[in-house]
Amino acid sequence: MINEVLYCERLMYLEWVQGEWADNVFTVDGQSVHRRVNQSGKPLRDPPADPSEEPPPYVARSVWLSSERLGITAKIDLVEVEGGSVVPVEYKRGACPDVPSGAYLPELAQVCAQVLLLREHGYTCDHGEIYYAKDRRRVPITIDDWLIRSTLGAVERIRGLVRQGELPPPLVDSPKCNGCSLVGICLPDETHALVEHAPPAEREADDPSLEVGDDPWGLAPAVEQPVRRLFPARDDKLPVYVQAQGASLRLDGERIVIQAKDEPAQEVRLSNTSHVCIYGNVHVTMPAIRKLLERGIPLLFHSYGGWFVGQAVGHDSKNVELRLAQYGGTQDRARCLQLARSFVASKILNCRTLLRRNHENPSPVALSELKQLARKARDAESLEALLGIEGTAARRYYSEFSGMLKGSGALEFDLEGRNRLPQRHPVNALLSSCYSLLTKEVTLAVRAVGLDPLLGFYHQPHFGRPSLSLDIMEEFRPILADSTVINAINTGVVRSDDFICAAGSVALTAPARKRLIHAFERRMDQLVTHPVFDYRISYRRVLEVQARLLSRFLLGELPRYPEFRVR
Repeated sequence: MINEVLYCERLMYLEWVQGEWADNVFTVDGQSVHRRVNQSGKPLRDPPADPSEEPPPYVARSVWLSSERLGITAKIDLVEVEGGSVVPVEYKRGACPDVPSGAYLPELAQVCAQVLLLREHGYTCDHGEIYYAKDRRRVPITIDDWLIRSTLGAVERIRGLVRQGELPPPLVDSPKCNGCSLVGICLPDETHALVEHAPPAEREADDPSLEVGDDPWGLAPAVEQPVRRLFPARDDKLPVYVQAQGASLRLDGERIVIQAKDEPAQEVRLSNTSHVCIYGNVHVTMPAIRKLLERGIPLLFHSYGGWFVGQAVGHDSKNVELRLAQYGGTQDRARCLQLARSFVASKILNCRTLLRRNHENPSPVALSELKQLARKARDAESLEALLGIEGTAARRYYSEFSGMLKGSGALEFDLEGRNRLPQRHPVNALLSSCYSLLTKEVTLAVRAVGLDPLLGFYHQPHFGRPSLSLDIMEEFRPILADSTVINAINTGVVRSDDFICAAGSVALTAPARKRLIHAFERRMDQLVTHPVFDYRISYRRVLEVQARLLSRFLLGELPRYPEFRVR
């Protein structure tokens, strides 16, 4: 962490204190460069008791050393022993920088720490070296008093940051962020913009006088320093859905093999898979489960009807600080109410926007009522009052829902009212299926960030209910789930004969569910301009960004949670 704290204090804190990690092309390339030196070889022998004795030359790889006096632990890539002295060699994937010392301070201090450890253990070591793999060049590093002071000062700085227990602020418009693998976790530009341009205390960000599409954070139009999108707009990995009853899922090398009855086997690469969803009676072999957990690929279980049952994942996030902040926040009624107001008001306004976009002749009365209800939600004095406001808004919204259906869909899928279980209407069946898919997506995003999906702020804890996932997905219900249903009906993706009606309930057929899942995935993969940061990312990426911003709010870094309100 000496290298990291000198490069970026926030990076050190994220990696060491909060246990965050993510790979990018540079870290993967670095792992390839270190592949040989990470192999176990000859151990580093103890220094000879007689200084005049010179052991034969040899090389030791992956040498672990530590010193309680120095407070340093290090894994040295390579130690060359020759002529009674040792030389640590640090491997780097890039090229040697054009600077007099042959390396920047973080790398110099990293090598200096290795030299100090070797000296502490009784070895004679007067310098270290860095091997740059790109230009195959070895650069000697001189150890002087200034470098030793800088290295030990970095150790003390790490201890101070840990004692402080607060995530350091991000770098401002720094080129260092461009190649950082944790930039999607850190969100440096986003955090800086929200902190620097937060509304003043006397003007709440959720001022009811603001119209739909207004920017309470003052970031639109763009500020002097526009927010850079430093991470990919969408993930190259895609989910795998298996709903054929009796199908089996097994492993073949680096591929997932799916075999359904009387159908040819289908194969998917593990490296291209974000998560696996199985519906109903699907057999998954134990080697496949183990490999998915090892790779951090969640395995999600759904009932045959599409109800999200649960998931199997590998080790949870190591970010204990965030969990403690979440647990403490749920005990703070004022904070719960603050977040709940944002979730509900944003949901109502997004419902209003969806009506304005898709309804041929939206009722001015309905639009006005929804706007007034959003204002009331921001002024609600209790969670119970919010539940009533949300219910009133939902009834008004669904009373206008049929007006967003076009052509034959308007006649075949006329919605009489929203109900949950059992679903008594085709549109209710479609909405419930998409809400289940959205719950799954938000739960994945919440877990990836390090939050507990079962402990919410608006939705109170209930056995088996992902309350926090339901909180975050409130503002996304209309723009992801409802819009998918509207598009599926209006474009003929689902038709009136795609449903099974029995015992007063309605369910989707398997082929129709497959088409609906395709429509939902297209929506999740669609690029959208973030209303606060003004860059384009996929909706699936939006869910992760919003979950990380919520975590920053819970940790006290942001003054309030920035809503995702479509314009």
